[in-house]
Amino acid sequence: MTAQTSITILSAKDIALALPITDAIDAMRTAFTQLAEGKTQMPIRAHIEIPEKSGTALFMPSYAPGIGNICIKTVTLFEDNPTQHLPFIQGMVCLFDGTNGSPLAILDAATLTSLRTGAASGLATDLLARQDASTVAIFGAGVQARTQLRAVCAVRAIKKAFVFDLDPARAKTFANEMSASLNIDVKPADSPQHALSTADIVCTATVSSAPVFDDAHLPAGTHINAVGSYKPHVQEIPAQTVIRSKIVVDHKESALAETGDLIIPINDNQITPDDIHAELGDILTGTAPARTSPDEITFFKSVGLAIQDLAAATAALNNAKTKKLGQTISL
Repeated sequence: MTAQTSITILSAKDIALALPITDAIDAMRTAFTQLAEGKTQMPIRAHIEIPEKSGTALFMPSYAPGIGNICIKTVTLFEDNPTQHLPFIQGMVCLFDGTNGSPLAILDAATLTSLRTGAASGLATDLLARQDASTVAIFGAGVQARTQLRAVCAVRAIKKAFVFDLDPARAKTFANEMSASLNIDVKPADSPQHALSTADIVCTATVSSAPVFDDAHLPAGTHINAVGSYKPHVQEIPAQTVIRSKIVVDHKESALAETGDLIIPINDNQITPDDIHAELGDILTGTAPARTSPDEITFFKSVGLAIQDLAAATAALNNAKTKKLGQTISL
C-alpha cells in the first residue's frame, strides 16, 4: 500500500510571516555560497514570451545537496496587469524532498520572488556598500521596491530614502507606507536627479526599457542594486555608469544571456564580459575583493536565480512549520 503524501501550502501572508527579511538574507548567503562552491544544479531558466499580451513566463529548476531539496518555480510577468488591478508577477514555487522526491510544499511565487530578490540586494549591499551609507535612492514604487528598501535597511543604518516613480501618486503612497513601516524618513523625489543628490545606495526596480537616471548625477562612492532589467533589450542603468563601476553579478552566465544592462554596452563595444569583476558568491567566499575605496562605484546586477528560490522556499517552509503557518493537504 502506497503511503499518503501531504504537502504544505504557503500563501503570500504565510510567507511574509515565515520569512522576515533578515532570515531571507541569511538564506541568500547559503544560496550564493553553494553556487560559488559549485554545489548546485541550476539550468538556465526557460522563457516563453507572450508578446501580444506583453507577457513572459519563466521556468526555473534547481537543486543543491547542501540545502537538501529540489525546487521549480513557474512565474509569469505581464506588464499591463497593474492597469487591470492584477499583480505584475504571479506564480508558484514547488518544493520537493531531495532524498526521495516527495512533494513538500507549494508557495506563492510573487511574495517569495520579491523577498529573495530584495534579500540578494541586501546581501550585496552588506558586502559592497560603504559602512557609513545612510541615504537610499529607490527607482520604482512597486512590491520589489519595497523589499529592496527593507533589505538595505536590514544591513545598513539608513536614515533617509528618496523614491522616484513616473506616477507621483505611487511614489507618495510608497513614501508614506515605508516611512511608517521602517521608521525612517522616506520622501518622494520630483526627479531622478533629486533622488540621487545625496544617495549612498541606489536600488532600481522598474520595468523601464531605458536608463532611469543620468550617470552625471550619480555621486561617487555609490553602491547600486539593479533588479529590473531581465531582458536583453531592457536597460535600467546608463552605460556610462556601468563602464565606471566595479561590476558584480549574481551569475555571470545568466547575466550575459539575459540583461540589457550588460548586453547593450557589450554589443556597443563599451565593455567586455571580462569587465565583470566577480559573481556575488566570489565576494562572499573571499575569492574576489569587495569595495577597495570609498569613492568606488559598485554595481550589483541581479537577474534572479533558481537557487535563490530554493534557499528561500526551504527557509520559509522550515520556519512555517515552527510557527505553525500554512495549510496541509493530502494528495
